[in-house]
Amino acid sequence: MKVMKIGDAKPYPANKHFNMVPLRLHGWDATDAKNFWVGLSHFLPGGGAEMDATPLEKVYVVTSGEVTVITKSGEVKLGPLDSIYLEPGEARAVENRTNLTASMLVVMPYPPK
Repeated sequence: MKVMKIGDAKPYPANKHFNMVPLRLHGWDATDAKNFWVGLSHFLPGGGAEMDATPLEKVYVVTSGEVTVITKSGEVKLGPLDSIYLEPGEARAVENRTNLTASMLVVMPYPPK
């Protein structure tokens, strides 16, 4: 068992993100998770992520506030405990269009070796 206390979580770089602080909760250098990693992203008002795609599937779970996720299929507002699954290769942008901080969990597999 490996417990990660929020006070022990460390920030990590997140390319193509702005006005956002990500914390690593599990995986990579935080814990020994073998098949996936989990991050917690805090988006300031006006913060977000540029339109981009990865070859990996991902799940976002909003824990507080509201974010808008934009894909070529449209856009959706997500509030607390709303979640979204993005397929491998599906491009998305993320925006916090509110005046409050928004936070969301990010769950992704590791890239293939």
